[in-house]
Amino acid sequence: MIEYALMFAAGCYGVALLLDLWRVVIGPDVADRILALDTMVINVIALLVLYGIWRGTAIYFEPAMLVAMVGFVATVAYCRFLLRGDIIE
Repeated sequence: MIEYALMFAAGCYGVALLLDLWRVVIGPDVADRILALDTMVINVIALLVLYGIWRGTAIYFEPAMLVAMVGFVATVAYCRFLLRGDIIE
């Protein structure tokens, strides 16, 4: 039963990734694209965790943490670049 729930959740997150990709390509302005990229990072984290649960191993939780850290830093850097024109002062 848990396998069906995991497949359903993975399918939902896969559809969400496709919708986020659509927002990145056809977003009306840059802020929408940044938000869509940040949401894609969250969806990838969720997919990694779901895959780790499905496989029954905790080895996929560490890459999920790394993706979270890199995604946060990338979002902050991109927003600072848009606001100030450079990332490092």
